[in-house]
Amino acid sequence: MCAMRPEPVHEPGPGGPGDPGTLASQPPRQGGSHPDAPGRPEYQGWKAVLTAEEIRRALTRIAHEILERTHGGEGIVLLGIPTRGVYLARRLGARIGEFEDVPAPVGSLDVTLHRDDLRLRPARALQRTQVPPDGVDGKTVVLVDDVLFSGRTIRAALDALNDLGRPRAVQLAVLVDRGHRELPIRADYVGKNLPTAYREKVRVQLAEIDGADSVLLGEGDR
Repeated sequence: MCAMRPEPVHEPGPGGPGDPGTLASQPPRQGGSHPDAPGRPEYQGWKAVLTAEEIRRALTRIAHEILERTHGGEGIVLLGIPTRGVYLARRLGARIGEFEDVPAPVGSLDVTLHRDDLRLRPARALQRTQVPPDGVDGKTVVLVDDVLFSGRTIRAALDALNDLGRPRAVQLAVLVDRGHRELPIRADYVGKNLPTAYREKVRVQLAEIDGADSVLLGEGDR
């Protein structure tokens, strides 16, 4: 199987893969020592558009909105899109559990084989799909991703979800919506609407992988 393409930077075209099962076993790096800290030379000039506290508040708000729209979270399943969408889904599930005393079922959904650019880009490693024991039939499935860009990853996620069953409804939660949609797809829950130029790149960092939470905005070929 071919080596993975670096995941974190969201630029024109879909992001790369990562194995949440492997990453989950790695201890977070401490402080500013993680490799993508804004202070490193390759990220000089990048702007922090969300801090750790702002990410925390955004996820709390999204969790409340999910509960409001699903009548207290009845019959919901959160499916994160690897890599960072999986960790965001876990956080949302835990936050919902704090409000409702019962965590929301959380899983992951690999979209690799359903991408529309398989012939155009280097081969990717398959990711992990994990579905809660009760499955998705008749459930309200909330897809969770870090950045919504062209919409092509979400289209692939809808196709992948169709292979798993027939949900009652499908919703979408993203931490950042950066615009530039190429398909008629819109998020139901958004942490931050971030106007961007097409050439700009959005870098989401999460403590589980990068040692700290932040969202960075930068330009150029990096």
